[in-house]
Amino acid sequence: MSQENISKNFLELVAIMDRLRAECPWDKKQTIHSLRSNTIEELYELVDAIIEEDWQGIKEELGDLLLHILFYTKIASEKNEFNLEEVIAGISKKLIHRHPHIYGDVKAETEEQVKLNWEQLKLKEGDGKKTILSGVPNSLPSMVKALRIQEKVKQVGFEWENKEQVWDKVNEEIGELQHEVAQNDQEKMEDELGDVFFSLINYARFLKIDPETALEKTNKKFKKRFELMETYAKSHGLDLTMLSLTEKEEIWQKMKKEA
Repeated sequence: MSQENISKNFLELVAIMDRLRAECPWDKKQTIHSLRSNTIEELYELVDAIIEEDWQGIKEELGDLLLHILFYTKIASEKNEFNLEEVIAGISKKLIHRHPHIYGDVKAETEEQVKLNWEQLKLKEGDGKKTILSGVPNSLPSMVKALRIQEKVKQVGFEWENKEQVWDKVNEEIGELQHEVAQNDQEKMEDELGDVFFSLINYARFLKIDPETALEKTNKKFKKRFELMETYAKSHGLDLTMLSLTEKEEIWQKMKKEA
């Protein structure tokens, strides 16, 4: 598609948003707060499509997210907070500023050097009061937040040297959890379990595995196998709830061979 067509289609979408906001009873009532949950839902629908590598789905969900961006921008312009032009200009300026190895004379030949420059530039922006971790949103899901925290502190050298050290830390945290389980201290068990999760996420990072993706694959695998168990039980006239754990395990092992 040519730049001319991109510009034409984008402006048409902006015009559609303007008309909907002016004429549609539902669109007219929306606020940044009422849209928030819908935006989160759209984002997770995009994530689902990405995991499935559903390119048609990705295209559709990107369109939905783009609509939400325009929606928030329209509401902001009505309140004289900012407009679409400022949003586009702002991200363009930010990208140029944070890529001095492209638009300036800074040398960055590796991915790690680019990330380090990015984080250092972020700290210098604004009022100068930013911290290494201030850019990690509080509302992120805990697993994603843990990963982002670990990636951030790595940029200033707070990092293990190798994955063997990280695995030792995992085992150390498991040992501390087991100790608190033996003591039956609920609050300390919760703390130590959190440390185990954090360490495992760190280990996944060293293995270059996205822990969120890995866990979601397991969720889907378990769901599929359990649903096969239900189907198997029903087709054989069995009540799954009445079977012993040993009998359930036998069916589970059969279903593992199918999915």
